[in-house]
Amino acid sequence: MRKLLLAVVLALAGSLSTAFTGPLPAAAEELRIGISQYPTTLHPSREASVAKSYIMSMTQRPMTVYDHEWQLICMLCVELPSIEAGTAVPEALPEGVEGAGDGQGIALTYTIQPEATWGDGTPITTRDVLFTYKVGRHEKSGVGSLELYRRILSIDVIDDKTFVMHVDRISFEYAAINDFRLLPAHIEEPIFDTAPEDYRNRTAFDNDPTNPGLAFGPYRIVEAIPGSRIVLERNETWWGKRPTFDRITLLTIEKTTALEANLLSGNIDMISGELGLTLDQALAFEKRNGEDYQIIYEPGLLYEHIDLMLENPILQDKRVRQALVYAIDREAISERLFEGRQPVAHSGVSPLDWVHYPDIKKYSHDPQKAAALLDEAGWSEMRDGVRHNAAGEPLRLEFMTTAGNRIRELVQQVLQSQWKQAGIDMRVRNEPPRAFFGETVHHRRFTGLAMFAWGKGPEHVPRTTLHSEEIPAEENGWSGQNYTGFRNAEMDELIDAIGVELDRTKRKEMWARVQQIYAEEVPVISLYWRANAYVLPKWLKGLRPTGQMASSSLWVEDWTVEGR
Repeated sequence: MRKLLLAVVLALAGSLSTAFTGPLPAAAEELRIGISQYPTTLHPSREASVAKSYIMSMTQRPMTVYDHEWQLICMLCVELPSIEAGTAVPEALPEGVEGAGDGQGIALTYTIQPEATWGDGTPITTRDVLFTYKVGRHEKSGVGSLELYRRILSIDVIDDKTFVMHVDRISFEYAAINDFRLLPAHIEEPIFDTAPEDYRNRTAFDNDPTNPGLAFGPYRIVEAIPGSRIVLERNETWWGKRPTFDRITLLTIEKTTALEANLLSGNIDMISGELGLTLDQALAFEKRNGEDYQIIYEPGLLYEHIDLMLENPILQDKRVRQALVYAIDREAISERLFEGRQPVAHSGVSPLDWVHYPDIKKYSHDPQKAAALLDEAGWSEMRDGVRHNAAGEPLRLEFMTTAGNRIRELVQQVLQSQWKQAGIDMRVRNEPPRAFFGETVHHRRFTGLAMFAWGKGPEHVPRTTLHSEEIPAEENGWSGQNYTGFRNAEMDELIDAIGVELDRTKRKEMWARVQQIYAEEVPVISLYWRANAYVLPKWLKGLRPTGQMASSSLWVEDWTVEGR
């Protein structure tokens, strides 16, 4: 293992050594950003991805969002509803409706920003709110957060800009509707009404992405070449602060080594922290070229992990899943590849989050314990270095991740080698990000292990990833993100209960149990908490990472050129 890790470190150290300090953009006309992935869809409510969030944060605005201080704020709305102000009113649920908690629902009043319009000048109104709700409620629409729309019982229109949302529970974050992403009714409703079950394939967001009526942020899309680039220009109907740059070009460069080369050659001005260099590359880059760029390291709630396909008979045995973790040395990976700056993740809740619970089962590198568990699970016969069961079947699994991501592929090699030492035959089959996320992961077509990252907001209830009702399937339009197929009745109950528990002390106790179950059942192998590295030109100011799910690009209008 030491030899392999040494080879990995040497491979990471080899790269370009000549720095190029790019000139200021002419009259702040264009900012060119390198990103490592192209989104599988540009529809706001389908297939959540970091790539889509980064781009759409410049062209749209959520109704509510967590800011840089991890506080909930309004963006598209005027003011957060609150019980104290009388704009959030507890109410009895309608007859026949089962809610949660004490059976009470809540009526939330929101007002849309008065000057908000779509990019074609059409005002954003409650018609868009009602249409978005209609799409979200349709079981075949393919939205990524069906649970959100299940909880919304109805919406009453007060006027063109004000509406009341009736929700079936009073949750601790009752004012947050971050995932209620508005759709333009004047464009999308005729498409949806024609064939709701085929809407995902016909939406204008993917078939006519340069339509100005799809945008209502500081920028709008004027060119979209799948897998290559997206070009944004100022949205002249944007009601907020005028952005500095006339144009922003996002170039998709899937190989992270090529990202660095493009930066040094001057082909791009900056590398996105959300979708850019891995930490090891950024550390090496800083040592060679740090004087010519500003490099920001932002620890946060993003963690690298491996989803396990629990419908695979081998992985249905918890002892095998636990053995997989005991057989790998995550501490060595963290120390030798990342200089300890990306610590081991023992669960899906970050130590930076107030609900983090440290006293859970932890899996140190213990090959003997891994071997004992595999023996106990019936994988006790060794043939040609591979364990077999009594039926003569080999302990063989497929291991996938995003092709072209150098650090993922190197970590994958280390893990494969360590599992080989335990007698586990791990077969690597990687895919380009668009295929991996758009088809293989989203449609649950991986058969063994799938390595990627999850981003979170503060105290983010893991319903979409761990609740049994969130397993994507053709029957639900591939909604949900429980790609492992994890089913645990106690986990379901806890997830449902946490959302409606207003007492922080009681909620923290529930969170502790969630993390205990996660660690014991191992539906996912947590690897390490990522620190995003932002590589920026020295003249770019105002970019602030958030450390959580909200992209830094959500405040793109604050980015400026020094001296202007």
